Formats: sequence, structure tokens, C-alpha cells
Amino acid sequence: MVADGLVDEFKRLLPWQRKTQRGNLALLVATMLEVRSANLMDLAAALPRDADRTDMRYQWIARVLGNALIDPDAVMAPFAAEVLARAAADRRGIVLILDQSKVSDRHQVLMVALRHGERALPLAWRVETTEGAIGFGTQKALLDAVAPWMPADAKICLMGDRFYGTADLISLCQERGWSYRLRLKGTLTVKDRAGRTTTAARAKGEIRYLEDVELTARRAKTHIGIIRDPGHDQPWIVAMSEKPGYLTTLDYSGRWGIEPMFSDFKSRGFGVENTQIQYPDRLARLLLVMALALYSAVSTGLWDEAHHPTPAEKKF
Repeated sequence: MVADGLVDEFKRLLPWQRKTQRGNLALLVATMLEVRSANLMDLAAALPRDADRTDMRYQWIARVLGNALIDPDAVMAPFAAEVLARAAADRRGIVLILDQSKVSDRHQVLMVALRHGERALPLAWRVETTEGAIGFGTQKALLDAVAPWMPADAKICLMGDRFYGTADLISLCQERGWSYRLRLKGTLTVKDRAGRTTTAARAKGEIRYLEDVELTARRAKTHIGIIRDPGHDQPWIVAMSEKPGYLTTLDYSGRWGIEPMFSDFKSRGFGVENTQIQYPDRLARLLLVMALALYSAVSTGLWDEAHHPTPAEKKF
């Protein structure tokens, strides 16, 4: 029943996708919601398809995940467009979060997500076979992929952890006219009227807000806000597009919305880190199934809140 409902939704949003591919995706998403596991054997055991053995259903799932005609970016685009339009109507605008997470023993995923309440919704991702950080080339390609999905004249802010506080990414945001809150490493060189030093050295001083400083040898100009909270080992050193102040620096806390989303994918949710998939493209399509499952759950919750609100929701 859930798969049938998803087929109707996929037909509305993905009219160009082949009917069999829409049906296969819907069936996998419905099964994912049922078993709440990314383990292919768990999915195969629960898959409502006529087959004599579980391994035959496993092979069917493997074929779907290996289908190059199912492009995660193309499938996600219409779903992302709807939630981005909703977010653009909010006075705070669209908050994008860029982050990376380990999804298996061999693979890392670089994800762009949309902040949604206190959490985040996945928009697009890239899976690579690596143990280290995914570089700026892939970051740019990922942001280039989602940029056309943004509503016209929308207010957009990109947030990222210390992996992403680079002159290259700051310059990219400035070229696109995006606001940004990107945490910086303490080892970066900054230069202004007071001279040349490191971000860590500036964080130890009395001045907490720096304007129009040049960052690294690339000399990308940016503002920097610094927050040193008691009980925290390291200060927040945040590059930003707006005039620095306590509240504009504190905006960076919005980045944490992606952490519970990663938990939904991993140990506290579908358990993707336990998958035995060896190929990045197939793992990317498994993430697509999980992302569509999250979208289905969120949209169902929003519908239920609108049509059957609890007393607390009515009061709110």
C-alpha cells in the first residue's frame, strides 16, 4: 500500500523516469520504511516480490542499485525544489549545510543538506572511495549541481565545518552571491592592518570580530567572528559574509542540524555503515532510497500535523 502511494507521488514528480524504474524505487523505499535497515539481506527478506528464495530478491535489489539510468541528482531535483521553495518563503531563507561522513569501511559521502527545523534534509551527495577529506573539486561540483535548484532571488547561506573553511569555498560563495558561515582551522594565515598571523593567534586576543581580512596566500577577503565559550577546548573561528558580531557568529550553530540526519542514515537509523556494497555508484543509489524514505516520512508528518494536529500543535 505504501509503495502504491509512492508510485503516484513519483509519477507526479518524475514523469520522465521509466515506469518500471519508478515502481522499483517506490517498492524499495516502502521496504526501507518497513524494515528501517540498509542491509540488503534485511531488505530482500521483507521485499514483497514473488520469488522462491531470498537470494533472488537480493539479486533484484542489486540490479536496481546498479542501474545507471537511475541518477540520484535527477531523481532528487524535483523533491529538493519543493522543500527549497518552502524554505525560501521563510524570513531566514535557505540554509545549506555541507559536510562529510564515513558510510562504510571504504567510502565517505560528501553531502549538501537543507536545514529543516532543528534537523536537515538531504539534497545531493557524492560518494568516494577514500579515508580522508573529499577535496574542493568535488565540493564545487556538488554545489554546482544543486545551484540550479535554488528558487530565484532566494536568500541562501552555506554552512560548513573546518574541512570547508577555505579561500576557494569562500570565493565560490562570493561569486554566487551566497551568504556563508564557514568554520576556520586555527592554522590559517590572516592578514589585515594589524599584520600577518594565524587564526588561532587572533582567537587568543581581545578582538573577537575581524573585518575585511585576507585569508591565506589566496588573499580571499572575508569577515571573521570568534566565540570562546567556557568549557569548550577550542573557540569557534567563523568566516562570514555579514558584519561580524556575536549573533552572526552564533548562526554557525545551525550547521549541527546535519548531525541527526547522518544519524538517521547510520547507527541510530538505517545502519548504512554496515552495508557490504563495494561500488560508490551503487552506494549512492542506496543513499537515494534512504533519502526518499526520509522525505516520505517528513511529508507524512507535515500532512498529519496539518490535518490531525495534536492539542499542542493546535496551540502552536
